[in-house]
Amino acid sequence: MAEAIQKKLKVEVEKYTQMQKDVSKSVSARQKLETQLAENNIVKEELDLLDTKNTVYKLIGPVLVKQDLDEAKATVTKRLEYINGEIQRYETLLKDLENKSDQHRELLSGLQQEFQKAQGMAVGKV
Repeated sequence: MAEAIQKKLKVEVEKYTQMQKDVSKSVSARQKLETQLAENNIVKEELDLLDTKNTVYKLIGPVLVKQDLDEAKATVTKRLEYINGEIQRYETLLKDLENKSDQHRELLSGLQQEFQKAQGMAVGKV
């Protein structure tokens, strides 16, 4: 009986470890998005300071290409909307993963207690 519980415990620990890796990846991706959001907010603030007399250039590969100010503002605004949507998606994903992780931790705790009881019974029989 103790061996079966030990095998199940090992499988569940591996699942929990994988879940923690997923949480870590999601946190890293969210941090990257936060950085992009900050950078794009700075760009938006700079574009808002310009008027129609100013010239805006966009870097495409090694070349600077002239771009319309309104088009540049629209592009940055859409990018900000996209990044905010992705951040919200990762927030939801992280909450879900944390809930699953908590449930899994409780399951592991129960299995560990069962394993200890089974080991105690086996020792008492010997």
